[in-house]
Amino acid sequence: MSGFFGTALKGSCVLDLFFGTDYHSHLGTRRAGMVVHGPDGFTRSIHNIENTPFRTKFDDELDSFQGNLGIGCISDYEAQPLLIHSRLGSFAITTVGKINNIAELKALCFEEGLTHFYEMSTGEINPTELAAALISRKSTFKEGIEYLQDLVKGSLSVLILTSEGIYAARDKLGRTPIILGKKDEGFCCAFESSSFLNLGYKPYRELGPGEIVFITPEEVVPVKEPGDTMQICSFLWVYYGYPTSTYEGINVEQMRNRCGSLLAARDHVHADCVAGVPDSGIAHAIGYSNAAHIPYARPFIKYTPTWPRSFMPTTQARRNQIASMKLIPVKEMIEGRRLLLIDDSIVRGTQLGNTSRFLYESGAKEVHVRPACPPILYGCTFLNFSRSTSDMDLITRRMIVKLEGENPSPERLALYADPDSKEYAAMVEEIRKVSGFTTLRYHRLDDMVKSIGLPKCKLCTYCFDGKGACPHHKAGQKED
Repeated sequence: MSGFFGTALKGSCVLDLFFGTDYHSHLGTRRAGMVVHGPDGFTRSIHNIENTPFRTKFDDELDSFQGNLGIGCISDYEAQPLLIHSRLGSFAITTVGKINNIAELKALCFEEGLTHFYEMSTGEINPTELAAALISRKSTFKEGIEYLQDLVKGSLSVLILTSEGIYAARDKLGRTPIILGKKDEGFCCAFESSSFLNLGYKPYRELGPGEIVFITPEEVVPVKEPGDTMQICSFLWVYYGYPTSTYEGINVEQMRNRCGSLLAARDHVHADCVAGVPDSGIAHAIGYSNAAHIPYARPFIKYTPTWPRSFMPTTQARRNQIASMKLIPVKEMIEGRRLLLIDDSIVRGTQLGNTSRFLYESGAKEVHVRPACPPILYGCTFLNFSRSTSDMDLITRRMIVKLEGENPSPERLALYADPDSKEYAAMVEEIRKVSGFTTLRYHRLDDMVKSIGLPKCKLCTYCFDGKGACPHHKAGQKED
């Protein structure tokens, strides 16, 4: 995942851009960048943030930025924002999302006369550079952005900084958000609504799916009206989103509290305390505790001063090791107790399995696990949700193959997504056994949707049921 921030002010935008971008640091782990436009043109800086927080990389450079228009990005993969010189003039661009048909679009550019792209250290081309190349094929930014959105398979939200203002374009089906803020000095646009609250902005409005606006210090000009179909990522509320942020009018922290409450409503387990795996599991656990009248406790504490993000390293082995180092048990609150543990999800199953083991080793009598979302059966094809390259990285798929003896058909997979089927029950029991949990019960999809409060047709639930890419999407079918 990645996050971006843009601002257009009557005076200097530098500090707002710096702090607004920094507030997106939970969304990316690799690269960060800022671009400002002022009297002397564009000023840009990009840094590697794999082992150092964003603010420490850019703090000493702030005096070199001069201007009233700017965009910034925290990226989980490619370096951005990029500076582009094209037939449309000079501009800066940053993107959030995932292009699944990069090879196809790269070939299209070559067929139309483009001779080369810069190659990243991974051997791939930068998706943001590809987006800029496609936009620049048209005679206006509006036409170019529309052209890009029609070609991309996956999702892509875009900020484009020109000498006059900022184009903000939400991806075609609204899988990720763009929220506008307003104050006397001008406007901002952001992935996270909470990123601008301490900067003096008030929420102005959200962009709709596929909507394009042009932002100046004086106004927000509609460029393209929003589409009718939305498929916003449901995992934004469960995991990705910052607790103080709001998407489509629904606050993340409140959703997680409701989620925990609905988890408790279907549960009859006897436990001495409820604990949330920090950080995203905490609000779910508080909601469960309040509804079930089981005390909330912290039998382990997350050590963050030197290990702020468990998914920072590039290899899964290192991520697992760091994740296990971060959680320090409080043995006095564990020994002889029945613990109910709530995490946002179970993806590969490694980290939560390790957590349960160290709880047992610290003297826990029982460890009951309640993930705050349904079993993840399909790798996300629309956002950079994880670095997994195969669905077999998912613990659900490994257990299904164990039960089926081979890769199941889409029809068989649909049975494993049904919480009332015997196949689902068998899969959950296999996960419980291999993870060492006393009991395991996932959140139901219908309850998770109810926790969010939007109609299911407005949510992307592809990773849970193989649906949600378009109104008539079939389970297990890739987006075309």
